[in-house]
Amino acid sequence: MVKRVTGKGGERVIDGVGVSGGIAIGVAHVVETGLGQLPEYELEDTQVEAEAGRFRAALAKAQKQVGKLRQKTASMPESVAEELAPLLDAHAAMLGSGRMGAGTETLIRERKINAEAAVQSVVHEINEAFAAMKDPYLAARITDVRDVAGRILRNLADKPYQAFSVLPKDAVIIADELSPADTALLDPARVAALVTTAGGPEGHSAIMARSMGLPAVLGVQGLLGKVRSGERVLVDGEQGRIVVAPSDATLAEFGRKAEARKRLERQLARLRSLPAESRDGERISLMANLELPRDVEGAVRAGAEGVGLLRTEFLFMNRDTLPDEDEQYAVLRGIVEGMAGLPVTIRTLDVGGDKISSALGGKIGVSPNPALGLRGIRLSLAEPKLFETQLAAILRAGAHGPVRLLLPLISSVEQIRQARRILTRVVKRLTRKGVRIADPVPPLGAMIEVPGAALTADALAREVDYFAIGTNDLTSYTLAIDRSDDAVAGLYNPLHPAVLRLIQFTVDAGNRAGIPVSICGEIAGDPRYTPLLTGLGVRELSMSSHSIPRVKQRVRALDTGAAMRRALAIMDQGDEGRISALLDDFNDSL
Repeated sequence: MVKRVTGKGGERVIDGVGVSGGIAIGVAHVVETGLGQLPEYELEDTQVEAEAGRFRAALAKAQKQVGKLRQKTASMPESVAEELAPLLDAHAAMLGSGRMGAGTETLIRERKINAEAAVQSVVHEINEAFAAMKDPYLAARITDVRDVAGRILRNLADKPYQAFSVLPKDAVIIADELSPADTALLDPARVAALVTTAGGPEGHSAIMARSMGLPAVLGVQGLLGKVRSGERVLVDGEQGRIVVAPSDATLAEFGRKAEARKRLERQLARLRSLPAESRDGERISLMANLELPRDVEGAVRAGAEGVGLLRTEFLFMNRDTLPDEDEQYAVLRGIVEGMAGLPVTIRTLDVGGDKISSALGGKIGVSPNPALGLRGIRLSLAEPKLFETQLAAILRAGAHGPVRLLLPLISSVEQIRQARRILTRVVKRLTRKGVRIADPVPPLGAMIEVPGAALTADALAREVDYFAIGTNDLTSYTLAIDRSDDAVAGLYNPLHPAVLRLIQFTVDAGNRAGIPVSICGEIAGDPRYTPLLTGLGVRELSMSSHSIPRVKQRVRALDTGAAMRRALAIMDQGDEGRISALLDDFNDSL
């Protein structure tokens, strides 16, 4: 909201929530996303067929638009693609659904109403149906339904997305909110910063801004109408501040801050060849999370000690047929060889929830709550042939460098045992055929993402070779929060005592079993959490490549003995505010 407005020289200062650090000075580009008043009218009998055809054409155009945007994610940074691609896949699935397509056309024919009115009626019906279920997850999904409907309506009005077609150099995007489609249209070479009235630090827009290295301030209520396109704007993503028409004095002040940040970036670059070792000699392994094969170069350049999480969903997305063993092997081999002898942790398919693959459409039914449905290891065990094909490709890729197998969304010992039996069967089959595979068989790990897994970590530890804690899902499942839902995103907090205790249970269970435990969620790449995680005994952190230098800097400033003492003090707390204060006080002392 507006905290302060000064009249001096016309300068206006507006405060919001800083979600992506950095300082940018650019030209405001205000995005008006509304379509205005949409027409609603009845049709004559002779007009119905033509109107149905007009709708089908708009729907087909929308499907092609989303397909092109989905292809564009292949050239985006890994974390951007991770957040954006599944949402665009979900949009494609909605556009192909009977409710949106056939349902709308039926309304046009039966009620004899125009296409715009029919689309709005379908959206209203879906909204009512979701609300009646009283399910927060489904309630949040109505935003995606509106985005998809908006795309069809724009095509009907012959008003395509043009918000980012012509951007001034160093554009500061000012918008109510940014949809996945909006983000896919951004040209990072021309955008200096993002500012929106909606969104929070854990939402898709924030994660994508951080991944693109763009300063961003979100949650700026009352923003539109206070900034005009063409005005000079300064954005401070760390302080959460926007300065419109900044004075010369303000520009000089922030220029000094920007220069200081550049010096810090140069200092961080010099850390690349240095080990992530604390002041008392404790080594912390810093690994990279990879989304796509092109991310290998960035991981090597950042000094990653290996890949702590390779997401294999990209092999299955945006296609109508499943990749065969040879195709998966060729891609995985390229990644393994690209890491030049460094270990690569390959997570098996984690499609489901908000990650939708049209190639798997016949294998994943419609679930009233996809986040709790057939996803992760559940899908792999339900479709053993699909699982065996992927395991075979991974085993073959393992002949070209060290790999580790990671099973997603584990919740029981039996799931691990079933997976091992299938893995053994695949090893025997390939060996019998004389196919070259990893020797010995790669270590098998379990992702700890649900509270049930953390609470039974002692039993799970006897079945696997390592743990990888996925703190994003663990936090969401523990607190019953969808972090993409703006209405509750502010409640998403990995420092909640319950989340921290589940992490501690898992680390302690791993230590008792003598197996390594890594963290591969968002908090692994945030230096703020580094002292707490190391203090809890975590010695492997996996993150986006661009986060490695800052985390390494924090590790090298740490004394792990002091970090352990502070972690113990934090674990005695039951209040999130007190936990946050203790952690920040420790960081300030470094």
